[in-house]
Amino acid sequence: MRFRTMPPAAAGCLLALTAACSTGTTEPGTATAPPAQGPGARTSYPLTIDNCGREITFQEPPSRVLLLNGTSVAEVESLIALGVEDRILANGQSYGVSDDPGMVERIAALPTGDLSLNENFEVPREQVLALQPDLVISTWAGGFDAATGSATRDQLAAAGINSLVTPVNCAYGDPAARPEDQRRHDAQSVESSFELLYTLGEIFDVSDRAAGQVERARAELAEIAEAVAGSDPVSVLAVYPGMAMMNNNGLPAVFAGGISDDIVARAGAVNAFAGSTGPELADINAEALATADVDVLVIGLFTADEDAEAYARDLFERFPAWEASRTGTYTTVSDSFYLGPLNALAVARIADAAHSLP
Repeated sequence: MRFRTMPPAAAGCLLALTAACSTGTTEPGTATAPPAQGPGARTSYPLTIDNCGREITFQEPPSRVLLLNGTSVAEVESLIALGVEDRILANGQSYGVSDDPGMVERIAALPTGDLSLNENFEVPREQVLALQPDLVISTWAGGFDAATGSATRDQLAAAGINSLVTPVNCAYGDPAARPEDQRRHDAQSVESSFELLYTLGEIFDVSDRAAGQVERARAELAEIAEAVAGSDPVSVLAVYPGMAMMNNNGLPAVFAGGISDDIVARAGAVNAFAGSTGPELADINAEALATADVDVLVIGLFTADEDAEAYARDLFERFPAWEASRTGTYTTVSDSFYLGPLNALAVARIADAAHSLP
């Protein structure tokens, strides 16, 4: 069965891309609260929101937005999904491949403001201030750390510039984060992607578009849930071979915990390393992989030149005890497996690979 959300299917995290991958666990389907002004409502300005314990006031919708790197595309893809990419002054986010046809090209077409990253892969504070944005968005709290050469939130505020951290990542990169922000980060799920859409929708006065995006995603996820209901859960291993540098043994980066587990669970499956933390995932060795219960292999792609079929063939040969190796069962994901507006695509791909449905 092919779900309507899914483009044609094929037969870990890098640097701060881990901001899109929580190491906690969550219950699928936990509701995300819409913005205070209501989903679909016009935003009333001035708008004041709480972001990581900091009050931010918008006098009007931002029109000169700078997106910091963080090696994430959750924010830029969300702005594109909401139809406000024309508000982007400079985009520092990119990804080499997408599960949404055309997304890579749409991101590449955005202005970059001639940004150049420093040795910490951050946009230097001088460049940020020189561009005079009215809003700077970071995928993680560490994006505003002076120690990495970034502009701090206080420095931006002094220059009359608002700043925003993706709500679920307020604790990521902030050792002094509030307990509630730490709990939110640890419980990251698909709902966190919806919360980001709601937040941006309210800030940019397009709450109706945010609500529409969330409603469509929920409908797609409900369709998948109905299709896999009653099926025996299968065991899924999600790996990004191109991110092997994240694993202490040079093996493919294994993705588990948080949103990874939630996506897999919504597909009627169980992550083979469910609930594992970042350090635990980095220490997974060949023996642990060889003895893992793997019915379906999910291969994550990071760059356009990666060969998923070659990756699968190599892993099946190295780990012949997997059921997936015997049946040759695998699928691919890319950006849809991270925080962002495309999670339903990953759920659909994994569900199709995991279950033989009429």
